[in-house]
Amino acid sequence: MEEVILARIQFASTTLFHFIFVPLSIGLAFIIAIMQTMYLIKKDEMYKKMTKFWGIFFLINFAVGVVTGIIQEFQFGMNWSSYSRFVGDVFGAPLAIEALLAFFVESTFIGLWIFGWDKLPKKLHLACIWLVSIGTILSAFWILAANSFMQNPLGFTIENGRAEMNDFVAVITNPKLWVAFPHTIFASFATGAFFIIGVSAWKLLKKKDIEFFKHSIKITLVIGLLSGLGIAFSGHAQATYLIGAQPMKMAAAEGLWEDSADPAPWTVFGNIDTENKKTTMRIEIPYLLSYLSYGKFSGGIEGLNTLQEKMEEKYGAGDYLPPVKTTFWSFRIMTATGGVLILLSFLGLFLNWRGKLEKSTTYLKWMVAAIFIPYIGNSFGWIMSEIGRQPWVVNGLMKTVDGVSPNVSAGQILFSLISFSLIYTLLAIAMVYLFIKVIKQGPHEKPKEDISASDPFNAGGLKNAVK
Repeated sequence: MEEVILARIQFASTTLFHFIFVPLSIGLAFIIAIMQTMYLIKKDEMYKKMTKFWGIFFLINFAVGVVTGIIQEFQFGMNWSSYSRFVGDVFGAPLAIEALLAFFVESTFIGLWIFGWDKLPKKLHLACIWLVSIGTILSAFWILAANSFMQNPLGFTIENGRAEMNDFVAVITNPKLWVAFPHTIFASFATGAFFIIGVSAWKLLKKKDIEFFKHSIKITLVIGLLSGLGIAFSGHAQATYLIGAQPMKMAAAEGLWEDSADPAPWTVFGNIDTENKKTTMRIEIPYLLSYLSYGKFSGGIEGLNTLQEKMEEKYGAGDYLPPVKTTFWSFRIMTATGGVLILLSFLGLFLNWRGKLEKSTTYLKWMVAAIFIPYIGNSFGWIMSEIGRQPWVVNGLMKTVDGVSPNVSAGQILFSLISFSLIYTLLAIAMVYLFIKVIKQGPHEKPKEDISASDPFNAGGLKNAVK
């Protein structure tokens, strides 16, 4: 069991660290494409300057994210070889498409966008950044297609003890994929928006480049609000899906040990007593869980004890309960961050409408701290999704304990865990250093003798950031 625990810790740490970069890349690429589109339409040099400045952060983040993704995939064969052999035929297809198609599009058009300023026609150059944005979104689609198979296996047959794909269309039309994908994309747009809002708020507090950062924050407050609303509605779709496909995860997320009343209330707060299998000190909102689950204010929810009995009848004796406390609180932290994003975006737009945005120091200080809110929501959303699936690594087909590599010792896993953590720490330090360097420098044009006029980063300057 020690090998299983260490392998799970390593998978969680590498995935969570990688997931810091992925949403920011998706969000920034989309927002930069919007800014460059506004430059083309309005012919305002301010938008060109914004495109170049925020593009530096995207490129730094993208470069570091690629490295962390390589390390994450490496551990599948290292720590999870039994799992890889079992699902490789299905899991490998979307991952291969992501690498050969989506990532190829991203990397190719990033190069054309970087070196195409003042060389490519403006509309063609704009198309390059939109193709980069589409590529990042497609990458997320194919990764989520693979993950959705783990949550809801479809389009396969079992041959020689392995899951082999027999219906590719079923894999990419998996209902789990089509509720998870928009939720992830909206969360990514919010991550990019609140990063730009936070940096802009910091510079406005310092009274530097006020017009530039006022323009930046106004655009991204709108994107932040729309993304927050998208997160809420797509999250509701996920809850409705979970009731039918993964009722155990939903029951754990609500701390329901016994079957709920009809209509079912949603628990805002509760003390989860796993030893006695009950939840006490509940603070509830009547009818809300029924609405989240069925889209109507009626309907009961099966509890963990009932579902445990059904799982034992279907799969045999065993403990099929996920870590209830972790699932319960992860779900609440995730939903709370979504609500905060909506409120902060709405408040910022209201202050802007009143002409008080740049003068509201309290709000600007909040928004500097709010950079981290989407990351908290993304991380706990992933924890809730993956922990809530336990004890399965592939839902209903393979348990997590059966997926680890049989010939890798606990000591070897611990060594790689420490090594990877060290690499990640160094990467994080490098990225933060570069980000701070660019933020301090600001969106200032560099002299031609320092950087050529055709350099895409003469507004802020990646070259200067890494000197």
